[in-house]
Amino acid sequence: MNPRVKEVKVLENYKLLLTFKNGEKRIYDAKKLLEYDFYKNLRDLKYFKEVKVVDGITIEWKSGEDVNPDDLYENSTLIN
Repeated sequence: MNPRVKEVKVLENYKLLLTFKNGEKRIYDAKKLLEYDFYKNLRDLKYFKEVKVVDGITIEWKSGEDVNPDDLYENSTLIN
């Protein structure tokens, strides 16, 4: 099982700085999500910035859009 998210910070250009429970910091490019209708609310940058960590597992926005925690880890770039 991949490490889970403990902290999220919004960066420029729909990128997220994720801190995982194992101490790794990784950049996740969320632009690819905007192509899907399920994530259409995220196209509004103000709404996108309201992302939060849920249950120490994944990230979520207030209307229920979330991302598979394995996708967050496996499709992000290690920065430390």
